[in-house]
Amino acid sequence: MSDSAVVWFRRDLRVRDQPTFLAAAHAAPRSLALFVLDPALLDKAGPARATFLYRALRSLDEALGGRLLVVRGDPVEVVAQAATAVGAGSVHVASDYGPYGSGRDEAVERALADGGRALVRDGSPYAVAPGRVRKADGEPFRVFTPFRRAWAAHGWRAPADTDASTVDWIDPGENHAGPRAVQVPDDEPVDAVLPAAAEHAAHARWCSFLDDAVDTYGSDRDRPDREGTSRMSVYLKYGLVHPRTLLADLASRTSDSAETYRTEIAWRDFYADILHQRPDSARRNYDRAFDALPVASGAAARTAFDAWREGRTGFPIVDAGMRQLREQAWMHNRVRMIVASFLVKDLHLPWWWGARHFMRLLVDGDLASNQHGWQWTAGSGTDAAPYFRVFNPITQGERFDPDGDYVRRFVTELRGVPGRSVHQPWTLPGGIPEGYPEPMVDHKAERLEALARYDRVRAART
Repeated sequence: MSDSAVVWFRRDLRVRDQPTFLAAAHAAPRSLALFVLDPALLDKAGPARATFLYRALRSLDEALGGRLLVVRGDPVEVVAQAATAVGAGSVHVASDYGPYGSGRDEAVERALADGGRALVRDGSPYAVAPGRVRKADGEPFRVFTPFRRAWAAHGWRAPADTDASTVDWIDPGENHAGPRAVQVPDDEPVDAVLPAAAEHAAHARWCSFLDDAVDTYGSDRDRPDREGTSRMSVYLKYGLVHPRTLLADLASRTSDSAETYRTEIAWRDFYADILHQRPDSARRNYDRAFDALPVASGAAARTAFDAWREGRTGFPIVDAGMRQLREQAWMHNRVRMIVASFLVKDLHLPWWWGARHFMRLLVDGDLASNQHGWQWTAGSGTDAAPYFRVFNPITQGERFDPDGDYVRRFVTELRGVPGRSVHQPWTLPGGIPEGYPEPMVDHKAERLEALARYDRVRAART
């Protein structure tokens, strides 16, 4: 047994249910808690995600009694330096399956091996790690429904019984020869109101959902005017809670709504599995036939994109969603689909423009879920919405925000418009309220245009 080990935190900023703690405690009597501020990741994070991360790190450091060593630099260099400084024989992590993370970990593993040290992977941010669920012939799944059945049959291990005291943590002040410790950066300027970034806040939110909303989730999750969703996505993103903890708590729930929530966790695992199979799908069409789809470009396209991202399209449910994104760094999932459909099928703009905008603003921005959620709507992904399914922003608003409360909350110009008429303000006797734009497109005409463009995709398959 070595004298020490390193626990390298990444997307697991918690002390409960930490298999890496158990592995590190088994490997060595003492461990160094490490987090690396990696410019390759931070430079791509918008201010909301960066700020949430910094707050979560401060909370984790407090939970560890001030024993979290935070360093800045290339993990390939600084992780090995930290391990060397404390004489660690092993570095313990939860596996990362993303395009960047998996490559980074392979490089870190080689650097550690050069010094006679091991990178030990235990667990992942998912209930079932990518690559574990396969078809009978060993091939990966490309369609969700059979994946969901195999995923449920595979199961997941029980939550680990850990807390901060599971490991005897090395005081980072003892690490004089390793990489220079840095303070967690100050919060970045962000206008959005963010959720509390702490493990206890994640569990409090989850308990509230279990008590008040899980058994109506199936009917309420598509209603942006209600508090019908769990809001756990940001906590799962940073590992302030693990999905197996949620699944364990749901095990005794037999309602259809609880099953619907389990299915949403399966979708998260499925998209991670797909991205692991096809890292190129983070930036390109999963279905390469969609490379033939004509998309708008040029100055007019940029002007249309600006109107969409500013919530100035003239379609109230779309504008409410885009303004919610700015105000909360989050958007209701049903509305995410509506605004995505509007971008790619009414404005004929590339899905990756919208996906990139979401990743800059969303506090819960997760590469696999975001990119493949966009491709589902665009029609170019797995289990994609049929190309002929073009969401009508008016009927979607009337169906899922029937009294107009969601729109009025975020579109201030329409707060004086009563009831469902808020979804068609151009039909009001007095005309569109002052300050609100007219619809920027004719939805019926653009739907037909979208279908005509998709004919190019069908032709590419023949």
